[in-house]
Amino acid sequence: MSPSPTSTAVRPDVPAWAAVVSVALGVFGLVTAEFLPASLLTPMAADLGISEGVAGQAVTATAVIALLTSLVTATATRSIDRRHLLIGFSLLLVASNLLVALAPNLPLLLLGRVMLGVALGGFWTMSTAVVMRLVPDESVPRALSIVFSGVAAATIAAAPIGSYVGDIAGWRSVFLMAAGLGLVTLLAQIGTLPKMAPSASVIKLRTMVDVLLRPGLGLGMLSAMLVFTGHFAFFTYIRPFLETVTGVGISAVSAILLGFGVANFLGTLLAGALIERSLRLTLVLTPLFMAVLGMGLVAFGGVPAGAAVMVALWGLAFGTVPVAWTTWLTRTAPDQAETAGGLLVAAIQFAIALGAAAGGAIFDLNGATGVFTASAAVLLLAALVIVTRIRPSRVMAPA
Repeated sequence: MSPSPTSTAVRPDVPAWAAVVSVALGVFGLVTAEFLPASLLTPMAADLGISEGVAGQAVTATAVIALLTSLVTATATRSIDRRHLLIGFSLLLVASNLLVALAPNLPLLLLGRVMLGVALGGFWTMSTAVVMRLVPDESVPRALSIVFSGVAAATIAAAPIGSYVGDIAGWRSVFLMAAGLGLVTLLAQIGTLPKMAPSASVIKLRTMVDVLLRPGLGLGMLSAMLVFTGHFAFFTYIRPFLETVTGVGISAVSAILLGFGVANFLGTLLAGALIERSLRLTLVLTPLFMAVLGMGLVAFGGVPAGAAVMVALWGLAFGTVPVAWTTWLTRTAPDQAETAGGLLVAAIQFAIALGAAAGGAIFDLNGATGVFTASAAVLLLAALVIVTRIRPSRVMAPA
């Protein structure tokens, strides 16, 4: 198998922390833009004259394109300077948010979200490899923690701020603000990222197939996909649920979403300790707990205090999910962690698309409680597959 693209890259003697922060800003801007529709679904649907289920396909469009982009970026861009590549993706982020903010109809809004999908899938695919070329070996863990803090910050800020500002100034103003954030990111990257010629070694698409066919990899990817599908069906339609089932206003919605974000951040911090005790138990219990919370919301979601607590607990539980599955990946395919990581990104994006699309269809038929019931069922299935078929262990390359 061909080596990882970063394996032959020359590491600097002095870490380029400003450049690392600019990459973290890119992650923050992209993740914020990706999930803004979850906090703005109701006003977007009303303004465009469509149902919430149809408006939810703004998330689906982004995820589908991000999935495809994540699979082909390394091969399709092998002759492009990585600095220019990241700057180009950030430029797409700005253009996408502007188009969505000004879109007079659903087709143009979806076009803007497709552009975001290209930026999202491409940027995520390149970000880890780029960071590994910005700092010495011993600084890589710290640099990656800075970059992934952009995800945690977006989780805390995007939903509550989006819903609150959207209620005051309109949902289009929120996307204009997201475009402004993207512009700050673009300028920061222009000013800090050094030239980074592409590596001489190239990941072939065949390498991904070979890794996916290893024993245990495919089933693990399926299990992860089920967990993320169940979560994003829930998360995409959380605002309509809180408004129609819980019966709370926009201020309470924003507060509950803030609670979700803070709890999600805490869950990310707790993940390491849980995984050290038992990775397998963490992989099994997390979707099981989320499924119980989903059914609890269906049964008792009409009680605002109870709904707020259960949504926060969901955020806490989901905070462990990306960390746990990334750890599983490093233990299962340690010799091809980057290639397998690309496959995991693709699986997650497929799950986001599937959760938003299927959730939208269910929402239009059975409302938000139908979506949450289906989400809980998918999470129960995931827990069953994990407990019966997944054994976290090292799966080495075939001879």
